[in-house]
Amino acid sequence: MRTLLILFIVIWLALLSAIYLSIEKQPLITGTAQFTPAHIGRAKQILSRNDPRRMKSGVLRTITISQEDLDLAVNYLANSYGKGSSNIDLQQGMARVRATVELPSNPIGRYLNIDAKLRETNALPRFEYLHIGKLPVPAFVANWLLQFGIKQLQANKDYGAAADIIKNVSTSDDMLRIVFEWNDALPNQLKALLVPPKEQERLKAYHEQLVELTKKTSSKHSLRLNELMRALFELAAQRTNNGNDPAAENRAAIIVMAFYVNGKGLGAIIPAAIQWPKPTSRIVTLGGRGDFSQHFTISAALAATAGSPLSDVIGLYKEIADSRGGSGFSFNDIAADRAGTRLGELATTSDNGAQNVQQQFNTGLRESDIMPEVKDLPEFMQEIEFKRRYGSIDSPAYIKMSNEIERRIAALPLYR
Repeated sequence: MRTLLILFIVIWLALLSAIYLSIEKQPLITGTAQFTPAHIGRAKQILSRNDPRRMKSGVLRTITISQEDLDLAVNYLANSYGKGSSNIDLQQGMARVRATVELPSNPIGRYLNIDAKLRETNALPRFEYLHIGKLPVPAFVANWLLQFGIKQLQANKDYGAAADIIKNVSTSDDMLRIVFEWNDALPNQLKALLVPPKEQERLKAYHEQLVELTKKTSSKHSLRLNELMRALFELAAQRTNNGNDPAAENRAAIIVMAFYVNGKGLGAIIPAAIQWPKPTSRIVTLGGRGDFSQHFTISAALAATAGSPLSDVIGLYKEIADSRGGSGFSFNDIAADRAGTRLGELATTSDNGAQNVQQQFNTGLRESDIMPEVKDLPEFMQEIEFKRRYGSIDSPAYIKMSNEIERRIAALPLYR
């Protein structure tokens, strides 16, 4: 009995020591991810070259990603989901990964710092060293834990295909190459992973509200966005009053709204939703235009799920693409993007902000309360005209116009 007690005390002290050594008072890495339209363009090219709709099961494919793009993507995920930062340095056959995650307030320290070096193998990389704060983790322990985690995922019927897809990872100076084997079961498994059952039920509640709303307006060919938003945010307020998370409720309302406005079904992210009742199709307008409501809702959904910086730059990327042969660069579309981004941010960042948005929609907001006046803003500019008038997105003339849009949005009570 005495021996067991001593062993228990030793283990407990060892755990406390490990925790103490792992947590630090200063971050190892600082900085935020800064996206540009060029980054979005490169990501689109990677996705286009690896479109799952054109892949055959069992065929090996290779994705090549630059260090800049990889570092940006990982840093963005760290910013968004861990309140932290990261840095990746790719070398020939090696990769060094450093990351910082901000922790809740505690007496030990605010930061969990990770410093690791991985070496290329014939399959997946292996740890050469791993430091968590001041705590060195032996490489054999780190590699055992990595292999154990992969085996657990591979044995899981829900995530097995996703865990087994990557066959080889190799690095050279400033480049990462991933060889993967496509599996037809992967899309549905990834959807289940990205949208867990509880979130699926939440989205279904708003989908059902949407079905009821479109039935009531069966005599109309179109529906105003503020009417749609009021119905969905009224449900968000009701579910919040029943003890649910207000930000999560708003996020679900915005996602359902964005899919409907843009003519997409939730079956794209939830396989079971293919069997749900279908809402009546309506053109949803904002300021009398369907394209404004599409810009607004896509940006709101991106901000609510992926973050405001990414939402803003995707909207800008689309306008630049439009100037090169599409409908042209339009500052009023940018205004719709930015207003949507602001709504998605306010509705999901904090509980107080989320409930305030719910209350404002329940009072009956008009279209002019959602998006500012934009009729005087330049639109439909092809690339030559845009460059003649504004030069680039870094020019004083462009920044002045962008600031004017932000000023108009900030003047609306909803966004204060």
